[in-house]
Amino acid sequence: MDDQNKNLILAAVLSVLVIAVWTYFMPAPPPATQPLTTAASSQAAAPSPAPAQTMPAVAPADAAAAALQANAPRIPIETPRLAGSFSLLGGMLDDLSLEAYNETLAPDSPKVRLLAHSTDGSPVKPYLANYGWMAGAGLDPKMVPGSNTLWTVESGSKVTPTTPVTIKWDNGAGLIFHRTIAVDDDYMFTMTQSVENHSTAPVKLTPYGLVLRQGSPASRATYLSHEGVVRMADGKLLEVTYKKVPSLDADPAEGPSELLDVAKGGWVGFADKYWMAVLIPTPGQPYRSVVKYLADRDIFETSVRLPETEVAPGATSTVSTMLFAGAKEWEAIRGYQQKLGVARFEDSIDWGWYFFLTKPMFRVLHWLHGTIGNMGWAIIALTFTIKALVFPLARKSYVSMAKMKELQPEIEKLKEVAGDDRTKLQQGMMALYKKEKVNPASGCLPVLLQIPIFFSLYKVIYNTIELYHAPFIGWIRDLSAPDPSSILNLFGLLPWAPPDHTSMLFTLSLGVLPILLGISMWFQQKLNPAPADAAQAQIFAWMPWVFMFMLGSFASGLVLYWITNNTITFLQQYTIMSMHGKRPDIFGNIRKGFKRDKPAAK
Repeated sequence: MDDQNKNLILAAVLSVLVIAVWTYFMPAPPPATQPLTTAASSQAAAPSPAPAQTMPAVAPADAAAAALQANAPRIPIETPRLAGSFSLLGGMLDDLSLEAYNETLAPDSPKVRLLAHSTDGSPVKPYLANYGWMAGAGLDPKMVPGSNTLWTVESGSKVTPTTPVTIKWDNGAGLIFHRTIAVDDDYMFTMTQSVENHSTAPVKLTPYGLVLRQGSPASRATYLSHEGVVRMADGKLLEVTYKKVPSLDADPAEGPSELLDVAKGGWVGFADKYWMAVLIPTPGQPYRSVVKYLADRDIFETSVRLPETEVAPGATSTVSTMLFAGAKEWEAIRGYQQKLGVARFEDSIDWGWYFFLTKPMFRVLHWLHGTIGNMGWAIIALTFTIKALVFPLARKSYVSMAKMKELQPEIEKLKEVAGDDRTKLQQGMMALYKKEKVNPASGCLPVLLQIPIFFSLYKVIYNTIELYHAPFIGWIRDLSAPDPSSILNLFGLLPWAPPDHTSMLFTLSLGVLPILLGISMWFQQKLNPAPADAAQAQIFAWMPWVFMFMLGSFASGLVLYWITNNTITFLQQYTIMSMHGKRPDIFGNIRKGFKRDKPAAK
């Protein structure tokens, strides 16, 4: 095999490996939903600040309590970005939808519902937030509010950016609890809790906040996007997938994914590809961060426990905790990091290993989108920009390939002289390379250096929420979804709908963009003559079409990027090879490609 073809095969193998990583996912079906009928948190889950403390239940304890929750009074939440309500029974924030995002493109599609709680037997998996107090030593846990506590409204009628709501509960034994729920114009809640001690003895209490969800999300998990627990603790980012969240009976000493004492600040919660719900203690406030999984109920829980406080008779203790519940919009998240001092909040977006590349790439894409006004054209413009920046690397690769083509006649002569003597052939080729000052490996190194760059660009496009339901041109109305056109109905000319993603025919339902992808890869391949070996030629001939099917179900924005990248690469390589006097005979290579049983012309 000549060195030029070795380089091509190496590049192809590397591409296959990258694509295999991108397309890897875990198709295991989510576990069946079970009613959330027991406390979501207990003393056995993780050490509490004091041995006698126990966190109250955050959900109905039986069917009767569930019925009460279904009929409990609720306080509406209305902001420009959020809509929902919270229940006065338990004070749970368990109903929250995102006003700017619909589930589908259908005109009557419901809004994306972030937080939800099934109280009427419906198959909704609970995903909720709640706050409260843990009873300290000498205090009956029934003396603090729990999931069955019916709060009363002290002030306000609905939560808006200008009108917070305060609720109140009197335990009848001298302790009066207050909770104020406030929200801004975007996605940040502020929960202010206070307790008044009108008894004759001091009491010890530990304030907490938690986010709980039953079952992992149904979306497909990939290496391109983290889904699960996301936690920042004293400047260190920790990400735990749902499969690796420690169970209730796990040893807390296993590691930081179970229990963590945070000295200066951070946050913890659940992150999906586009949405998240994260607890944020006041910056600089020490607290205990807990992450756990209750296997018997398939419940995941993250919580923050602030330091224990002793409230003297006649005194009041007040604490505040923030809750981000919304879309992972970079501008909003960056604003909270800068204005509220939320440490490294931008890292709640999954930037990946190459964050030093993905972050600046995203900023450029964000700017291009704002300037152009269309995310599809912004992706094309960003791809052109990246290709221009890495052009010096690409040029070295293309020049090396052009020089190798110039030496091809000499190499063929060496093959005739050496015959079956491989050692003699290798010695002759090395002498030729030394004489002509050509390094065969110089064509591979630039390819290797470009892989992390384009993998980072691919990750940025995959995770950018601005692609969600973003139109491009014509039939492409959602760049975050696969191309909706299909060759099976001649792209809409035949009167039947193409198969959806649940059908076995979906893989064969190629749209316009995947077909253009295959064609662009095919033309790029034809810049070089087919390998002399018939088996190699067949492998190369099939590669564009295999990739076409592999990437056909990817988001349209990703396929658009790949088409643009291939097209630019084709033009660059064609131009550089032509400048070196080796203009590729594309149509000649196509004809030779069909003659796979014959070696390439010398």
